[in-house]
Amino acid sequence: MLGVFAAMYLLAPTFAVARLWVRVAIFVAVWLVVARYLEWRIFTTVLPASRTWYQVGWIWFCLFVELLTFTDQFILYLTFLRRTDRRSEADQHERRLRGLPDDELASVDVFIPTYDEPFEVLEKTITGALCLDYPNSQVWVLDDGRRPWLKELCERKGAGYLTRSDNVDAKAGNINHALTMTHGEFFAIFDADFVPQRNFLMRTMGFFADPKIGIVQIPHAFYNDDPMQANLGLHRGLPDEQRFFFDSIMPARDGWDGAFCCGSNSVTRRAALRAVGDSLPTQSITEDILLTLVLLRKGYVTRYLCEPLAIGLAPESLAAFFVQRQRWARGAIQTLYLAAGPLGPGLSLMHRLLFFPTHWLSLGLRALMVVVVPIVFMWTGLAPVVDVTPESVFYYLFPAILALNGGISWFAPHEHFPLAAQVSATIQSFKLLPTVLATLVKPKGHAFKVTPKGAAARGASYASEIFWPAAALMALTIIGLVLNTIPEWRMIDHPAAFPMVAFWSVINIVVLFFVCMTSLQARMPRTEERFEIDEPILISTAGGELLSGRIKDISLAGAGLLTDSGASGLFGRAAPLRVHIMQVGWIDATVVQHRGQLVGVKFNLARSLERDLLIRKLFTGALLRGNNAVSCSVNRAMFKKIWSMNAQLPHAVTKGAQSAPAERLPAESLVIPPRPRTDDLAHLAGVRSLHPTSSIESSLGRLAEAVS
Repeated sequence: MLGVFAAMYLLAPTFAVARLWVRVAIFVAVWLVVARYLEWRIFTTVLPASRTWYQVGWIWFCLFVELLTFTDQFILYLTFLRRTDRRSEADQHERRLRGLPDDELASVDVFIPTYDEPFEVLEKTITGALCLDYPNSQVWVLDDGRRPWLKELCERKGAGYLTRSDNVDAKAGNINHALTMTHGEFFAIFDADFVPQRNFLMRTMGFFADPKIGIVQIPHAFYNDDPMQANLGLHRGLPDEQRFFFDSIMPARDGWDGAFCCGSNSVTRRAALRAVGDSLPTQSITEDILLTLVLLRKGYVTRYLCEPLAIGLAPESLAAFFVQRQRWARGAIQTLYLAAGPLGPGLSLMHRLLFFPTHWLSLGLRALMVVVVPIVFMWTGLAPVVDVTPESVFYYLFPAILALNGGISWFAPHEHFPLAAQVSATIQSFKLLPTVLATLVKPKGHAFKVTPKGAAARGASYASEIFWPAAALMALTIIGLVLNTIPEWRMIDHPAAFPMVAFWSVINIVVLFFVCMTSLQARMPRTEERFEIDEPILISTAGGELLSGRIKDISLAGAGLLTDSGASGLFGRAAPLRVHIMQVGWIDATVVQHRGQLVGVKFNLARSLERDLLIRKLFTGALLRGNNAVSCSVNRAMFKKIWSMNAQLPHAVTKGAQSAPAERLPAESLVIPPRPRTDDLAHLAGVRSLHPTSSIESSLGRLAEAVS
């Protein structure tokens, strides 16, 4: 065990992951240790079992779950044997594209499919899409909700607007309808909550110079906290839950030409789509994965660029999280029953392994069994193994655990955190495992559910279906431990087994405690996410004073400002003032908080040019935090939150009166083409990139802007 620890945690990190021979060596070392464990596990702890049928059945079932988990892990390790980093290619492509005349750039239709997302979500996405610095593109909003206010918003901003007469096939059907109404050589898709960065198309379109590229996919990056970060208060200490997939797994899949379209943040070649019927497949509710498989059979590859070129909303509550993940799990399982799925003809063995959805079954089953097995043992005496000694645990089991976790941590040092991953897997097991099992039995007939966003997601209370089962399992574990310390009530008859079960149970108690904490919805006092920016700002008070300061953080709703020490007496509560933000201009604001040099202001920012410029500044320039977290720092932050957490106790939410049905446009195909914008946001942002140096200059600047 000590040898494996030294090799995986001390020696391996000294080698670069980019070297192929090192990746192969790590792979071989890990699976030699695992093979040694499996030989012991099968031939020593399972095959000799000769008890009652249910005892033997339980032992074999536990082995089945382990083997399923190892199969999933083996596929993951195989994937990690290759890895790509295509940012230098994107640099070359971008330089080439920016040197071409506008009329030589391929035409791109930018699709924003939407159904019921609110104004505060769509406004950012539409404005961001209109800021793309790719001249030959058109923005289309595909409104399956047929909302008059969205039609008016698109007309005012200059975006195209499309509706259809029905909602058949949900998102895939919406995009397929748009494909019949548009004629671009390529089309990009952004979900209603994902804002593209200004250089998105310039960084992606160059890859299509290779005729075999059918899709270019970009990672999903988020500007808000996901439920685990928010509910545990770990927005600085823990990366979002999808980073492991997008920053480690997808670059590895790309090395095997096995990356796949993730729906949003992708660009697709229209000619490739024509080769497979000129429409997205609709047999699965995850049309993106199925599209990748269909194109793969025609020789078209999905290329992955691991670069945050679009930022969006992570699920804002556990309820929204599970709507999203249940849809993904159902869609992945549905592909097993389709000729175009991983079991159909025309795929290589590696591609079948990459697209076989073992993860969705093994994730929930393994996490649940890890918690349930010691409870069953302590309450009934039903053991998962036979002939196990403490020495054999140290000799076989612990080295295998250390090797597997150490290898993944080496391949993904800033994305894989075992404790956080176990908490996340346990949370998901309560909801996703039933979904996966139900879909295996009944793959069809499941409706497409849109992930709630904005106020609809933030209004959720605690996740009772997670909190109470986790609390019950934690109570059963604690009581089982206590009972087995009393000789008269003890169910574990082997003295050496109890310390091992106790150690296992303590870990489970910690995990279940974090699960309960995560299920309690954190307060969200702010409706807009704040970005940390350190840049100078100009402040004009009601008395005419012109002051300087710096921005501490900022959102569409307001900002935190650090002012000069001598100016603290000029900011009374509710005092009106104006602030000049670089690349935006002058914004009216009101003081809402004042502590020393820190002044909190609320923007009085209606729909205006300045609001569009502020959206452009905040959401299209990738103002994201870097990820340098390591496992020990994440674990330390999680345990620290146990003592400092101030979570609300579960409470019922009283639903108010239902709002009146929203106004809808007629159920018909409506096409309003895009129009060129009269205001060039990029030019205006450049004009306003510097602060005026005096109140006179600022007044002249405002006058000049009004005249122009």
